[in-house]
Amino acid sequence: MLPSDAGGVLTALARSAIVRRLGGSAPRPAELAWLAEPGATFVTLTHDDELRGCIGSLQAWRALGEDVTSNAISAAFRDPRFPPVSQGELAGLAIEVSVLGVPQPVAFTSRADLEAQLRPGVDGLILSARGRRGTFLPQVWEELSSPEVFLDHLLRKAGVPSSYWGPDVRVERYTVTAFHEAK
Repeated sequence: MLPSDAGGVLTALARSAIVRRLGGSAPRPAELAWLAEPGATFVTLTHDDELRGCIGSLQAWRALGEDVTSNAISAAFRDPRFPPVSQGELAGLAIEVSVLGVPQPVAFTSRADLEAQLRPGVDGLILSARGRRGTFLPQVWEELSSPEVFLDHLLRKAGVPSSYWGPDVRVERYTVTAFHEAK
């Protein structure tokens, strides 16, 4: 359970990690006990309402504070879809930190059965097929609002044709608590 001020703490932690990596000075975060608990997060960066980087962890394998710091740096400087964030972009960068719940397997008998079980706007999905894996945070439902389109895009993200549906398809769902940086 996250404290009521978690959003401000986590987004400030992400921003300070990026600022320090760019050579700036930023306050070190407070030593809070809940930041030492295991946690899985995604850090999403936008600039002028366009995606600028998004990297995260699907499993809680390190301290929440460490996960946010590492994912913020990776989203800003290691997302292979974008060049590294520059000092000039920093002021216009918006940060979102999503804290993931524990992924749960979804039992389904067909693609149509899975689509009927999905909760748009609520479920994040991890899809595995053909030895590949991809995930979409629940926020992706804002752009891909139908379960069919959501799954088509997720299959492609995993490197599998959107028409593929075989017995090796595995799906887990998770929820997130998302925090947007205060303007």
